[in-house]
Amino acid sequence: MQNYSLNIAKAVASIWSNRKLIASLARREVMGRYQGSAMGLLWSFFNPVFMLAVYTFFFSVVFKARWPGGSESKTEFAMIAFAGLIVFNLFVECVNRAPTLILSNVNFVKKVVFPLEVLPVVSVVSSLFHATISCGVWLVFYLLFFGMPHPTALLLPLVFTPLVLTVLGISWILASLGVFLRDVTQVVSVFTGALMFLSPIFYPVSSMPADFQYVIQFNPLTPAIESARNLLIYGKGLALVPYCVEMTISVVVAWLGFAWFQRTRKGFADVL
Repeated sequence: MQNYSLNIAKAVASIWSNRKLIASLARREVMGRYQGSAMGLLWSFFNPVFMLAVYTFFFSVVFKARWPGGSESKTEFAMIAFAGLIVFNLFVECVNRAPTLILSNVNFVKKVVFPLEVLPVVSVVSSLFHATISCGVWLVFYLLFFGMPHPTALLLPLVFTPLVLTVLGISWILASLGVFLRDVTQVVSVFTGALMFLSPIFYPVSSMPADFQYVIQFNPLTPAIESARNLLIYGKGLALVPYCVEMTISVVVAWLGFAWFQRTRKGFADVL
């Protein structure tokens, strides 16, 4: 029986050596999502435009919501919320798909010598494509309503780096669990649905009661959402020490996820 390395360096090496395969599969996944539609890939642009328009209408017109400490601008709340939703959607899109990654690629497990560990990477790359489109939509609307964005917006990729590592670690774990426990998909769906309201997307952490502020910091999306909002909306840079702590934790999560996936993948063929 083949032995699979648990070293995170093995994951990095596998991703690098299979980068062309990952790019090809991610491209196929993105194009396949819109295959057969009249506008094709243009939907990846119009979907976030539509969602931003909906948020702007409901929050500024229907609910007349205003961000605590913000201005009276009708669109400010929607822009702030949308910045957080870009982070949230990247996380949720990957996590929701993770439990079925192996189940939907049974042929790769049984018939072909295939680097199964790259499947979550393909999912993340596909989600990053849609997140990039959403960032472009946010930028266009910001230019139209508020002018030139803050230079700190250029640091946004640094926010996504620990988030992607965390998502990869979680995706490796869920992809493995999904093979052995089919209920994982339902549990994850319920969890991510609740996570939208447990993440500081539509409210700042400072608006929570003091006791709950401590709890919400354990949410893996909290630092990414807060950092993205600071860079895009307020022009604040990244706090070095918290960012280094976040990076360290994300690397550990990625390693644990990869190690779990490698440890359990020997049983995939037997179950499937």
